[in-house]
Amino acid sequence: MKQTGTRTAQDYRMFATEPVSMLEHARWLLGGVLAPLAVGALVFTLLEERTASPRATPVVDLVDITVEALPELPLTEARPEPIGQTVEFVVRRNDTLDRIFRQLELSLADLATIRSIEGVRERLDLLRPGDLITIVHADGLLQALKRRVSDTQTLEVMRAQDGFSVELVEVPLEIRRVQRHGHIDSSLFVAARAVGVGPSVIMQIANDIFGWDIDFALEIRPGDQFSVVYEQRYRNGEYLGDGRVLAAEFINAGRSYRAVRYESDDGELSDYFTPEGRSVRRQFLRAPVDFTRISSNFNPRRMHPILNRIRAHKGVDYAAPRGTPIRAAGDGRVGVAAWHGGYGRAVILEHGGGITTLYGHMSRFATGIRAGQRVKQGQVIGYVGRTGAATGPHLHYEYRLNGVHKNPRTVPLPSAEPIPPLYLEDFHARTGQLLADLDRSKDALIATAKP
Repeated sequence: MKQTGTRTAQDYRMFATEPVSMLEHARWLLGGVLAPLAVGALVFTLLEERTASPRATPVVDLVDITVEALPELPLTEARPEPIGQTVEFVVRRNDTLDRIFRQLELSLADLATIRSIEGVRERLDLLRPGDLITIVHADGLLQALKRRVSDTQTLEVMRAQDGFSVELVEVPLEIRRVQRHGHIDSSLFVAARAVGVGPSVIMQIANDIFGWDIDFALEIRPGDQFSVVYEQRYRNGEYLGDGRVLAAEFINAGRSYRAVRYESDDGELSDYFTPEGRSVRRQFLRAPVDFTRISSNFNPRRMHPILNRIRAHKGVDYAAPRGTPIRAAGDGRVGVAAWHGGYGRAVILEHGGGITTLYGHMSRFATGIRAGQRVKQGQVIGYVGRTGAATGPHLHYEYRLNGVHKNPRTVPLPSAEPIPPLYLEDFHARTGQLLADLDRSKDALIATAKP
């Protein structure tokens, strides 16, 4: 809490009652009026000279983030600094504006007035722990309020002669493009952290880009490498977080997988493609859970841990903590979502073409998952548990073709669809530079790593 450096009403009354002589009036006119005019003329002349020979200034690519459409708020002219006491309040769990105003002993009538202004209530009432609200008040009366409502917008409320004025200030984001290269010695996350790559970027690589070709739960090994070109978001020079992956390469067991992001002008295409223009997406994901370990592989002669006899294991077991989300391996319809014998709580999805997938030992189903429901690839359908014949929390996953069990990790998946010929020329024109950046970053970082 801090006191603003401003004069009080008593100070102004004191100045108003002091006698002023004619000589003092003249001095005031010369020093307070004519001198600033002379300085202003000099500044104007300098600005004209600067405009006549402009200097080159750096250009920064700024990207505006689209926000939910809400009623337009009126814009105001430049405002004077509010007079009063400034409080910076950090929102805690279960805080509301009413509670904050009561705690600070502020006028609830002022709160009701600003919340009644169209477009303000929706932007003001949704509080999240950690949000910062800056309030200026005088004797309990609200003079100004400011809070950030999104990465690119700040809501400013100020007391005016006839109530309160409101302004929604736009603060565009600066998008910076960065390149990283990592070498895996133990795990993908450790290698990523070592080169400054955050978890969101790694999850994009594993789930949105290469999850159809590589089982990141089992197939990652020491010696694998990754290179990535991605976006970082900044506001007023402050780092906010990582954005989209633009291009990536993953070398797994000596085999290179590469992908680049492409968005067409008409909005019809927005996805990741190989350098040749084939979608990275397949009909099925290799693994329906993220970054876990295989506790039991597909094995027709496995010794059953509970029955203690040879019994074929017709799926793959992914050991994971209870509550880990389970995703649909492909688009389909829910055939079963119920207790299913030794599988415990299980979901069976029907994908067409004689293909079904089974997900067993769930702790619970996701909201809305029931027989007959349509699901999309990657949609959460349930959560890891240990129901049924299970010795510990894990997911049992099966892939069946015309009733015959196949190894989910090795079954051939349909080839990816090529990009339509209409977009091919534009695709190569836009993605060529990204792929070149990917190569240069990898080569440079590998070179600097050599002794």
